[in-house]
Formats: sequence, structure tokens, C-alpha cells
Amino acid sequence: MKTVRRLFFSDILSSVAFVALAFLSLFFFIDFVQELGELGARGYTLVHAAVYCLLQIPGHLYELAPIAVLIGTIYTLARMAQASEYTILRTAGLGPGRALGLLASLGIAFGLFTFLVGDYLAPASERLGNQLRASVKGSMNIGRAGAWLKEKQSTPQGERSYSIHVGSTGSKGELRQVRIFEFDAQGRLLQNIQAQSAVVSNDSIWTLKQATITRWPVPDAQRERAAEATPPHSLDLRTRTEVLDTLTWSSTLSADVVTAAVMPLNTMSTVELGRYVAHLSENEQAAQRHEIQFWKRALYPLACLVMVGLALPFAYMHTRGGQGISLKVFGGIMIGISFVLLNNLASHVGLLQNWTPWMVAAIPSVFYLLLSMAAFTWLIRYR
Repeated sequence: MKTVRRLFFSDILSSVAFVALAFLSLFFFIDFVQELGELGARGYTLVHAAVYCLLQIPGHLYELAPIAVLIGTIYTLARMAQASEYTILRTAGLGPGRALGLLASLGIAFGLFTFLVGDYLAPASERLGNQLRASVKGSMNIGRAGAWLKEKQSTPQGERSYSIHVGSTGSKGELRQVRIFEFDAQGRLLQNIQAQSAVVSNDSIWTLKQATITRWPVPDAQRERAAEATPPHSLDLRTRTEVLDTLTWSSTLSADVVTAAVMPLNTMSTVELGRYVAHLSENEQAAQRHEIQFWKRALYPLACLVMVGLALPFAYMHTRGGQGISLKVFGGIMIGISFVLLNNLASHVGLLQNWTPWMVAAIPSVFYLLLSMAAFTWLIRYR
């Protein structure tokens, strides 16, 4: 059994590595061609473009891992079936259950590798790539509308809620074009802080640079009663504006939550996504999009296990029926593309139909797992 395991693992690993390398080379070429249009803008050179494209490779590897596993496993099993190696192994006692167990253990190993790449290597490389572009171009935009954060605080004056808008981020991670709106418990605007830049420390202290504070006086109950007996022009209800070079603002928003809000989703790990989803839920913000992304990232490594299950039926297809290796590999590519399409389609449909996030993330993998087991059972029983 050790010899069979070594044969399976070495052949499949080499095939998967070759397929992954081919796909990554193709994606690097496509990314590099796209980056050529940015050359010359604010000192963006060919070296910057090449380094940026190299930093995108871990993210592509994470996305392509299940497809590479599927195609590499199909190629290995189809080649063994064509050379009658798999038939000899079946004659020697390699039953369907043992073959499925061998591929399942290999699929778990691929899933663990995908998890490590997706949760540690890819987010770090994506952040470095974004920082590289920001250091050359001066800033990094956060979409057209920027990023919004919300929080609530209990103060001696009562309950306060804050809406924070960040327009962009700088090359060193600082926040730019920051606006902070403060509201009381009745939803009345109390003050607005506008700052050119801000830095968030680990203890949730915001240091705002070039801050402009605009305050709106809100009459309390005593002043409202006095206003009934006093002419309106005698009450001072004018807005007040103050300009400060540096302003320190205490918040409950940690640096990790702020980073999660302003950075793209592909730069966040599963833990960071879960922390940010909890923050959105606590502040009664829409979190379904991030919840779907969280469950997709948590369940995505299991797709490697599903892919090896999909590849196993190809070992039981007789090559004498005209089904060559090239046709089987082409079928594997089509299955992989359909998996990616269904995975993306399920996310959009689930977001529109307000489906349960974990079900949206699990539907593609469960569907293809059932499909692979049905095909495997049919081939074993009738072929």
C-alpha cells in the first residue's frame, strides 16, 4: 500500500504543480500587459510593474488551486488508465474505497495548503502590492465612494453615534480625506470633523492632522423652555468652527477594523473578515456581503477535496471508447470553469435574494461533490 500511495502522490503532485505553474505564468503575463499602460505615471517603472505582478501570484494561486488540483489529478489518472497501470492496481486489490481514501487524504493536504496560502501568504502579498502602488502613485483610492465606518460610544453627555468616512489611504497606511460626523441619541448632528490625514494607533487613538471642527449647538430641555419666553435672536445658536494642526480623538475602532474597512476584501484573512463582520453587526450595518465572503474563504479549501472526488471517475473510463487523455483534460478544464462560474454566480444571487451566507458559500462545493459521487457510483456499478 505504501508503494501505491507513493505512486499516486508523486505523480499527482508533479502534475498539479505543472498545471499550477502554467496557469500562474499565463496570469502573470496578462497582469504584466495590463500594467504596461500605467508606465510613466508618477515614476511607475517597468520594475514596479514586474514586482507588483509577482506579488499578485499568491492570490492567483489561491484562486486557481482547486482547478489545478482537478486538472492535474485527471491527467494523472487518465494517463494511468491509458497505460493500464490503474487496471493492474485494481487487479492487485486497489478497490474503489481504497482509491477514494487515497485521493481524499491528498485532497485534505491540498486543502490545507490552499488555506495557508489564502489566509497568510496571499493577504500579505496583496497588501505589499497595494502599498507598492500607493508609494509610487502617492495614494490608493478606496472605490468611488470611499469607505464608511460606524461606532457608538457612551459619554457623560449621553449616547453618541459616529459615522466616519475615509476617502483614500496613503503610501504608509495613513488615512486621507477623513470626515467624522457625531450624532446624539436623537440623531441630531452635533459636530463634524474634517481632516486631511489620520493615523490610528493600536490603542484605538486617532491622530488627525489639519483638522477642522464644526459644531452645531443643540438646545437641551432647559434651553428649550427658556426659548419659549425669550426672543429667538437672544439665544446663541450659531455654528462654531475651529481649526487645529493636530487633534486626538478616542475611538472604539481598532486599527485592525479600520484596516479591514479601507483595504480590499482579498487582503483580509478569514479571522480578519470574521472580526469585521462582527463589527458591522454590532453597529447595525449591512454585513451580508462580507459574511458571504467570510464563508467562501472558510469553505474554499474544501473545494480541493471536491475536485479530487470529481477526478476519480475519470480513472474508470475506458480509453478504448475513444476517450483519450486530451479529451479528459479538456473535460476537466470545462468542469473547473463551470465551478468558478457557479461559485461567483451563487455569491451574486445569494446577495440579491438575501440567502443564508454559509449556504451560499457551500452550494457549489456540495453540488459538485454530489455530482462526483453519483458519477463514481454509476461507473463502479454499471461500467
